[in-house]
Amino acid sequence: MKTLIQTTATLSFLLLGGTAMAGAGHGSSGHGSTTALGAPGHAEDVDREIAVSMTEMKFDLDSDEIRPGETVRFLVSNDGRVVHEFNLGTPESWKAHDGEMRAMFKKGMMSMRKIDHDKMMAAGMMHDDPNSVLLEPGETAELIWTFPDHAEQVDEVAFACNVPGHLAAGMKGEFDVATDAAAES
Repeated sequence: MKTLIQTTATLSFLLLGGTAMAGAGHGSSGHGSTTALGAPGHAEDVDREIAVSMTEMKFDLDSDEIRPGETVRFLVSNDGRVVHEFNLGTPESWKAHDGEMRAMFKKGMMSMRKIDHDKMMAAGMMHDDPNSVLLEPGETAELIWTFPDHAEQVDEVAFACNVPGHLAAGMKGEFDVATDAAAES
């Protein structure tokens, strides 16, 4: 189950000291540095939940507003017909991650409709970074994330699908950053 995979990734991240992204084979995967993006969150610290539906080349979120320092549980579902990813990152991290995603396709670790977790594990490319969920059609998962404390850092964080061709087709989005003043009005 994907929730178990994400929990394992979060635990791995915490055991490694939180200084680098978790996951074997991801040394410079391009998923991003957690210091700039925030960090994996804990269930007991969740401030609220945001439902995310992925379909062909689009995300539907029931809210795109994020507050600095907030911990959000993203409930992600792939309601499309092909594999999709919900990845918190930046345009730079997505560009850096593009080669790995293309290699995963080329080596048969995933296709447009399936993910071969055994092949990914054998190659050390489990794609289990705590800021990302990769889902087959019909699958769901959760991602718990604590955003940075400063509005300008939160403003850098966005979301995208890194499945080859999807980002280029526009499958990305930005969060609206709520400041305390904006939240009170």
